[in-house]
Amino acid sequence: MSGRRVLVTGATGYVGGRLAPRLVEAGHTVRALARDPRRLRDAAWAAEVEIVKGDLEEPGDVRRAVEGVDVVYHLVHAMSAGGDFAAAELVQAQHVAAAARDAGVQRIVYLSGLHPEGERLSKHLASRVAVGEALLASGVPTIVLEAGIVIGSGSASFEMIRHLTDVLPYMPAPRWVRNFVQPIAVRDVLHYLVAAASVPGDVHGTFDIGGPDVLRYGQTMNGYAVEAGLPQRPIAPLPVLTPWLASQWVNLVTPVPRAIAIPLIGSLLHDCVVEERRIDAVIPPPEGGLTGYRRAVRLALSRERSGDIESSWRSASAAGAPSDPLPSDPRWSGSTVFEDARERTTSASPEAVWTVVEAIGGDRGWYSVPLLWSLRGLADRLVGGVGLRRGRRDPDRLREGDTVDWWRVERIDRGRMLRLRAEMKVPGRAWIEFTVEPVELDSGARGSHYRQRAVFLPSGLSGRLYWWSLVPAHQVIFEMMAGRIVAVAERDGARG
Repeated sequence: MSGRRVLVTGATGYVGGRLAPRLVEAGHTVRALARDPRRLRDAAWAAEVEIVKGDLEEPGDVRRAVEGVDVVYHLVHAMSAGGDFAAAELVQAQHVAAAARDAGVQRIVYLSGLHPEGERLSKHLASRVAVGEALLASGVPTIVLEAGIVIGSGSASFEMIRHLTDVLPYMPAPRWVRNFVQPIAVRDVLHYLVAAASVPGDVHGTFDIGGPDVLRYGQTMNGYAVEAGLPQRPIAPLPVLTPWLASQWVNLVTPVPRAIAIPLIGSLLHDCVVEERRIDAVIPPPEGGLTGYRRAVRLALSRERSGDIESSWRSASAAGAPSDPLPSDPRWSGSTVFEDARERTTSASPEAVWTVVEAIGGDRGWYSVPLLWSLRGLADRLVGGVGLRRGRRDPDRLREGDTVDWWRVERIDRGRMLRLRAEMKVPGRAWIEFTVEPVELDSGARGSHYRQRAVFLPSGLSGRLYWWSLVPAHQVIFEMMAGRIVAVAERDGARG
């Protein structure tokens, strides 16, 4: 059965961002639901799908999104959200279930996680189970796929394994490193998800999916080490490392922030392996068989080294991070506003300056006092923030919704303006904005005008004290940043 009308929720996420284009390739008509459609504007497949704005917590939005749809993929998880994320996930699932039933949807597909039966689950896994049950109770034929840890370029599980192994020559680890897991390559997850759209309508239930290898979690780290050309890491299980302490450790030595590390670790507290293979009778394995763990790691490393990463866990918003855009005129609305503005006129072309601006952050850094940036990033990690380790999805190009270390791209007008919104822990809201405009120099030659503006809207007295305490550092950091960005553009432009 092909040519189905499909709705994908969570298309800005890791799995959803890869699933949407593959459904198009399979001949389906795809609609993607997003709270902020601008985050999908620059996706390579955006022109091939219908993008609609909507919030799963608003029943009216969900009803409009499912209208005329045959299959609904529910791929929204609040793994990095703060507050009572389990209650929010359940409400969203109930809205999807009710709207799908009323609209005559023929199939719901949900991606959950492997878990043992009859044991007390982490809050994260328990929420996945509750969401699956709500969708199964909808009255619409539903397939819930319960997957092991997903291995692929940009997946949070892979990033955690990778950085723990890269950084630590000796691994003091919690006892759960001896638990068994059954990893699955992201390509195999997508195989099952795409095929689920064409499964006969009488199929209804929960199905385990996992790769061919059952490993102790510690073995996944040493399997990665072999593929990365690193020595095997001695691992010493320590009973004193509780899940909470382990999440702090992961937060410090990997790019995965504490808000994501906690649910990931919570899903490793038990053996999580495939207990039944009923899926084989419904959806046969991919041609050539399921991908082994070592090969999945090899493929992920190849993608990461080439910079060819389709989607990433970094697309998930940081817990508690502000999501409101920069007001067009915050002073007019009565807000207290602190600004640091710098500008330069340069002989470098607008194209040369923009190239430097769009590639800022990540491995290239921030063009000013790396030690101060590193210390500020470490301080943010210590209080549970995202720090500098998130880096970038692509070293050269940005799109709205991308992360750049502790910033997120709020708006980009390519070639002219880039605005980043801070997701670090600060007593207020912060942005940094870069603009580039062409100018005619006194000599008559073509050059450009570069503007850089940091904006901070403080929250209470603590916010004001925070800004004032950093004014001396800002004088150095922002002045050097403006000067060096222009200097690099002039140098690279002269070379070109």
